Amino acid sequence: MNTSENHLHEFLRIFFANKRLIKRTFIYMAILVLILPAFIKESYDISAQVVVQSKKLSQADASTSLNADTDKFVPPTLADMETESTMLRSPGLMRKTIEQMLQEGYFAPEDSLLNTWVKQPLKNYVITPLRTLIGSNEEKRDTRVENLTEMMLNSLNVVTLPGSNVVSVTYSSSNPALAVDLVNRLLDTYMSTRQEMQSADLPSAFYEQKRNQYQKQLQHLQQQRLDLLRNNNVSDPAVEISFNLQAINSEEQALSGLNDRLLESQHWLNYLQKNLDAMKKADLTQAAFPYTFSSTQNGLTYDDAEIRQLTTLLTTQINEYGDTTATFKSGSLPVKQQSDQIQRTRSQLLNVIANRIDERQNDIRVMQDVVTQKTSRIASYKERILKLQDVQAQLDRLTTDLNALQTVYAAYTQRFEESRTQQVLDDQNASNAKILSRPFIPTLPSTPGALKVIISGLIAAAFLSLALGYIREFFDHRFKHPAQVQGKLQLPVLLVINDQAPAEVNPHKRGSIKWFRYWMNH
Repeated sequence: MNTSENHLHEFLRIFFANKRLIKRTFIYMAILVLILPAFIKESYDISAQVVVQSKKLSQADASTSLNADTDKFVPPTLADMETESTMLRSPGLMRKTIEQMLQEGYFAPEDSLLNTWVKQPLKNYVITPLRTLIGSNEEKRDTRVENLTEMMLNSLNVVTLPGSNVVSVTYSSSNPALAVDLVNRLLDTYMSTRQEMQSADLPSAFYEQKRNQYQKQLQHLQQQRLDLLRNNNVSDPAVEISFNLQAINSEEQALSGLNDRLLESQHWLNYLQKNLDAMKKADLTQAAFPYTFSSTQNGLTYDDAEIRQLTTLLTTQINEYGDTTATFKSGSLPVKQQSDQIQRTRSQLLNVIANRIDERQNDIRVMQDVVTQKTSRIASYKERILKLQDVQAQLDRLTTDLNALQTVYAAYTQRFEESRTQQVLDDQNASNAKILSRPFIPTLPSTPGALKVIISGLIAAAFLSLALGYIREFFDHRFKHPAQVQGKLQLPVLLVINDQAPAEVNPHKRGSIKWFRYWMNH
């Protein structure tokens, strides 16, 4: 009992001996604790979980994928869990995630007044011209990705939950919405990267590369085929060749008929011209001239009515003239009248025959022009056929190449689809990491509230002030009571004189600032 009373007495003695230091320390720390909640930012812990399942080793291929009895399962080991945790906290994974978010507009700097009116003008009009003036044109490297990566990794905590195959991912941030997006992107990047690592050696990439290569060649050849048809103004050379051959056949038949008609017309013209010349040289009493004409093309015969009429009239007049000359003298008036009538009729007949010859000459010139035109048209058709045959030969070569490429392209497409199907089956079997829970925005921050901070801070201030008081007493080697003199010096204490000064009373009004200052100093 005495020991306890001595300890209590010693505690109270040390407390009252150092009460000034204890009071000051407590008051200062209490003020600091009351101000501290105003400077503490709220922080949110955004959590997600990844479960690592047993590895499924498939013993089947694409042909036996419906049989599930051949699969084997291997439970994850501690090394597997540590590997997954290391992948989740790797700087490369975080850097890739941040680069994707930067491209999508995340972490964009805010346009503050300081940045708009001070930093940017200072950089554009002062710092950059000075660097150009002194010859230092080196641009400062953009370190936003590195800085963000380091900051995010410092706030990221990836641990394996004890006794389980679950990896917990926790990210602390004052912006919960951004933190949720970041953790979601980190998990998606982790799953895609893990998938790429597992499927890196599969042959589907090779088949896809070959398929794309042949697809480009096919497109190139098809474009060449289209350009060839467009440049030669052709849609289907074989059909157009057949059409041109039919046109040549029709034109040649028409040309043959025209040549026959031209030859016949030329002979009739020569015949008329010959008879006209003979009639011009004949005497007055000769009136014979042909007026019936036939055509070998259609087997028709026709008369020239006007020539027939004038020829008949002239023959009648010649007969009458014969009778008149037999009756009258040659110089008589009736003979002269008959002779004048014959001359007039003969002149009319000659004019009509001359007109008929002119008409036939015009017809011959027209037929000659038509023959020339048809000959030229046949030549153009033949030239077009030669050009179309050349185009057809080129199209045949392109078609052969296209058919060969299409066969190879179809083969690689089929192999690619088969390989991709096999890859999907393998991925389903090999991907043993699944996202167990996605992050969400918590309703309460992870940082303690102001009341908890103040209470715990005041308790800590009280213990710390008491500890400082006892530390000061420990290093203070002065004598505080008579027992210390006898214990340290081994000398008897004959007399103890207590402090006779009366206790001072705080003269100021209780609760005022002066009272509080006096209380701290005494």
